[in-house]
Amino acid sequence: MTPSTVFDPDDPRVVAFRDVKERDLTGRQGLFVAEGEVVLRVLASGASLCAPVSVLIAEKRLEGLRDVLERLPADVAVHVAPQAVLNAVAGFDLHRGILALGRKPNPVDPDALLDSLPDRAVVVMACGIGNHDNMGGLFRNAAAFGAGAVLLDRTCCDPFYRKAIRVSVGAVLRTPMATGLEAGSMIDLLQGRGFEVLALTPSADQALAELAPAPRTAILLGSEGPGLPGEIIARCRPVGIRMAGGFDSLNVAATSAVALHHVTTARLVHG
Repeated sequence: MTPSTVFDPDDPRVVAFRDVKERDLTGRQGLFVAEGEVVLRVLASGASLCAPVSVLIAEKRLEGLRDVLERLPADVAVHVAPQAVLNAVAGFDLHRGILALGRKPNPVDPDALLDSLPDRAVVVMACGIGNHDNMGGLFRNAAAFGAGAVLLDRTCCDPFYRKAIRVSVGAVLRTPMATGLEAGSMIDLLQGRGFEVLALTPSADQALAELAPAPRTAILLGSEGPGLPGEIIARCRPVGIRMAGGFDSLNVAATSAVALHHVTTARLVHG
């Protein structure tokens, strides 16, 4: 690994990193920008499903990152720049001093993804998640509790948005997923493969804490506010998280953590 030094924000070698926030909104044609040391380490690891393309870091971060940079494939360009130049490239003060450009994995067929899972598996399914913090939290929780896959409907935001990747602490880069799906079709696919689909909703009569999970369980989460459509809930097993103090719901990322914890630990208790 031989890094090259960049002194000009307009250097063509780092044009892909220019104006990060604006290009987050317009897309990068199959590429994404990752930010921070934790995410870079995931991207450079064997666990990542995404390929690193190039790296741009502040000069002061170089020595502390040599171990991870040495693990990158030989064709991955590594650029270093003074902090002021890095800020000018990114279009904001990049305090972490680390950006990486990666390539999204090829789209995954949901049938093949579900067929690859073992007889005992947990899947997270989401509809209408538009907040990137929530999306990142959902992927972080899915990875933390060992979910085999995440399925996203076509109304969800892009999990490869920079902030979603950062909040997920890199889990987006290593979690099998299928995106752009239709909610009803996802339920059909899951139920056709023996998954019990749990629809998390405050209106449910059954408490999540009382549930003995099936060997194959899918946790279905909707957007904050409107939640899941009634016709979708009716096709699943509705369950709710009981709360005190007049609260009727949690942040969707928090809900995913509670539900995943119960499903994965109660399974051990109930066999």
